[in-house]
Formats: sequence, structure tokens, C-alpha cells
Amino acid sequence: MAKIQPLPAPPSPSSSDDHRQGQQAYTVWMKSLVFNGNGCAVYDSDGAVTFRVDNYGCRGGREVLLMDRAGNALIRIRRKGFGMFRRWDVCRCEDEEATPWFTVRRAEKGGAAVVMHGGAATCYRIDRCCARKPDYKVSGVDGAAVADVARKQTAAGVVLGEDVLTLTVAAEADHLLVLGLVVVRGLINRSL
Repeated sequence: MAKIQPLPAPPSPSSSDDHRQGQQAYTVWMKSLVFNGNGCAVYDSDGAVTFRVDNYGCRGGREVLLMDRAGNALIRIRRKGFGMFRRWDVCRCEDEEATPWFTVRRAEKGGAAVVMHGGAATCYRIDRCCARKPDYKVSGVDGAAVADVARKQTAAGVVLGEDVLTLTVAAEADHLLVLGLVVVRGLINRSL
């Protein structure tokens, strides 16, 4: 079985080397590894499956689980509410208990706002969340990019399909939180 590899980082000027150092690149394939399932698979820089999401029900189901490669549930995402009051509650799965972690709601200008459990203010924002284009970014409260998602491009310059993405996560960011936001964005756009 062939491995899916992220592209090596292009050479950059020395001024941005410090900024790029420590970033993690993932390949996100918005297809389930299970036949007749809905979900996605996340590959690390070595091409091994790192995380997966499988929803055995209908596309855009009310609950999905983000699992590690062994199938252990790491986070649970539940859709609640209807229409413009719809939100996605995300819980960490620890020791067979799910502790509330954060909530995602649609925001103005086609984005989504992320509020951590117990907080009242927005701490992350997903830009271009409701757009049909696969390119978007996750930014912190200060506006700095925490993660960028773009269509995957081969070394020869061929752009792959809209369901194969490159996720670049900043070194200081919580990778599990960012992956949870990518899954929520897929649920918002009904691509999972």
C-alpha cells in the first residue's frame, strides 16, 4: 500500500526560518478508511495514519468521534440546535468519561467562533468556514495564524482533489484542538 506524504517545505528566506521551525504538517484525506462510511483520515509526515474519524451513520451525523490509529476515542463532537442556532460541542474522551472542551458556532462573514468550556469570549476563529473552497485558516484571538489548511499539491505541481488537504499546525498550538476544528469545519460544510 502506498503512503501519502506531505510535501517537503520549500526553501524560505532566513528571516522566516525561525517562524517555520517546529511546525507540523499533516495530510488530511476527507474520505473514510471504512467501506461505506463517512469520515476522514489524518496522516503524519511519514505517511502513517495518525488520526481518523469514522461516522457509520449518515453524512453529517449528529455525533462523530476523532480516534487515534488504534481506534481509541480522543474527542467526541456533537451537533446541537437547529438552523442559525446550530452549534458543535466538543468533549475530550478520557477514561470513558467525556469532559466538555470547547464549542463552535457560526459567526459573521462566513466564519466560525470557538469558545473554550468555562470561558465567555471567543478564543479561536475559523476564517472562510462556510465557503465551499477547501482553503481556510484557524487564527487565535490576537489574529495570528494557528493552522493553515490548503489543497495538497504534489512535488510536480499537480493540485490534488478537493478532498486531499495539507494541514500545517504551528508549534505552540494544541494539535488535537486544531484537528477537532478541522473535523467541525467538515461537519459544517457537510463534507464528512
